[in-house]
Amino acid sequence: MVLLAASIAYYLFSGQGFLVLYPLLAAGISFGGIKIMLKAKEQEAALLSKGRQPDHIRRAALLLVIIINVAVLFLLKYVNFCINTVNGIAYLSGHNDALLPGLNWLVPLGISYYSLSLIGYVVDVYFGIAEPLRNPAKVTLYGMFFPCMLSGPILRFREDGEQFFAPHPFSYVQVTRGMQRMLWGFFKVLVISERMALIVNTIYGNYVSYPGMYIWIGTIAFAFQLYTNFSGGMDIALGVAQTFGIKLPENFERPFFSKNISEYWRRWHITLGVWMKEYIFYPLLRSAFFTKLGKALRTRLGKKRGKQLTTFSGMFILWFMVGVWHGGDWKYVIGSGLLHWFYIVMGEFLEPWYQKGMKRLHINPEAWWVNGFRVLRTFFLVNIGFVFFRAASVRDALAMLKEAITVWNPAVILNGGLLGLGLDWIEFTVAVVSMMVLFAVSLLQEKGSVREYIGGKCLPIRWIIWYSLLFYVILLGYYGPGFSAAEFIYQGF
Repeated sequence: MVLLAASIAYYLFSGQGFLVLYPLLAAGISFGGIKIMLKAKEQEAALLSKGRQPDHIRRAALLLVIIINVAVLFLLKYVNFCINTVNGIAYLSGHNDALLPGLNWLVPLGISYYSLSLIGYVVDVYFGIAEPLRNPAKVTLYGMFFPCMLSGPILRFREDGEQFFAPHPFSYVQVTRGMQRMLWGFFKVLVISERMALIVNTIYGNYVSYPGMYIWIGTIAFAFQLYTNFSGGMDIALGVAQTFGIKLPENFERPFFSKNISEYWRRWHITLGVWMKEYIFYPLLRSAFFTKLGKALRTRLGKKRGKQLTTFSGMFILWFMVGVWHGGDWKYVIGSGLLHWFYIVMGEFLEPWYQKGMKRLHINPEAWWVNGFRVLRTFFLVNIGFVFFRAASVRDALAMLKEAITVWNPAVILNGGLLGLGLDWIEFTVAVVSMMVLFAVSLLQEKGSVREYIGGKCLPIRWIIWYSLLFYVILLGYYGPGFSAAEFIYQGF
C-alpha cells in the first residue's frame, strides 16, 4: 500500500492531478477483465449447462480490455496523427485549407508505458502464463509504479510482477547500490545530455546556417543526447526501484556497440522490442491471414524465399507500430520504424553477398577491424534515422540530409567552428571528458558489473570513486535556461 500511495501521490504532483484518473481507469478496466475471465473459468460447468461457452466469455473480456485501452491511447496520442495525415494528403491534392481541425488533448504521463504493461498482463492471464491478481490495488500498483511512469521500462508480469507484492526488508546493500545507479544516471542526464542539447538545438534550430559537417556533428550529438537522457532516466528509475528492493528489467545494454541493426534493437529500448515481438509480431505470424499468405508464397517462390517474405511482411507492420509508438508523426514512423525495417530487410538480402565477398578476399569476419567497421556502419545508419527523429518534419529531415551530403566543409572541425555551437571551450572540454568517462565505463560494462567491481574494493577507494562522481555531477551538471529536472525526452512517448 505504501508503494501504491507513493505512485498515486507522484502522479498527482507531476502535473495536472486529475490525469491520474486515466491510469486508474486503465487498471480498473484490466482488473475487471481479469475478474470476468476468472468467473468464467470458475463457473465453466454451469455456463456449459446453459449452452454458453466460457472461452467465448473470456475472449470477449480480453478483447474488451485491449480495445478500451488502445482506444484511449489512440484518442489521446494518435488521433491528430490521422488528422494531420488526411490534411497532408488534401494539401498535396490542391486543398490549401485543412479539412479537419486538430484536437488539443492533455495526455497523461506514461500512458504508452502503463497501457502496454497492463495489456500484456491481461493477455498473459488469458493464456495462463501469468497468475491473475484478485486485488484491484495490486493491479493498480503494477500498472502505475511511479519509477516507470516517465520513461518506462515496459513491464511483463511473469518476470517482474510478483516482487511488487512480496515483503522487502531494509537492505543497506540494495539502498546503496540503488543510489549509486541513480548517481550514474544523473551524471548521464545532467553532465552529458544537457550539454549535447545545446549543440543539437543550435544546429537543428537553424540548419540552413549550419550545413554539411555541422549537420553530422549535430546528429551525432543528438544520438548521445538521446542515449544519455533515456538511459540515464532508466538508471534513475531502476535505482529508485532497487532502493525498495524491486528489480526492474534492463532497457539498455550499450546499443552503440552493436554490429548490426537487429543487435541494436536488442540493446536499445529492450522492453519495447520484447513487448512488440511477443504481443504483435508473433501473433501476427500465427494469424490465419499470415498462415495463408505464407503457404501461398512458399508455393510460388519456394520454401525459403516464401517464408522470408512472409516474415518481412509481418516485420513491416511491427516496425510501423514501433514508429507510431514513438509519436504521432510520420518522422517517427520513418526514423524509428520503417527505416529500420528497410535496414534489416536489406541486410538479410545482402548477407550472402557479404559472406561471399569476405571469403573471396580472405578476410577474417571476426577480425577486430571488421567488427569495428560493423559498429561504425551501424552507428551511421542509426544516425540517419535520428535525423528524422529530431528534425521538425519529414521535409526538414530530407532537406538536412541533402545539405549534409552535398556540402563539404570538414574544416569546421579544426577551425574553431565547434565552439560556436552553444558551448565555450570550458563547457566543450567538460563534455568531451565526460564522454570519455562514459565510453570507458561502457567498455568495462561489456565485461561485467562495474558497481560490483567497485563494491569489491576497500572502503576508501569506494568512497573516493563515488564521492568524486557525486561532486562532479553537483559542480559540472548543467542547469541552464529552460532546464527541468523532471523532464526526459522519452516521457513524451
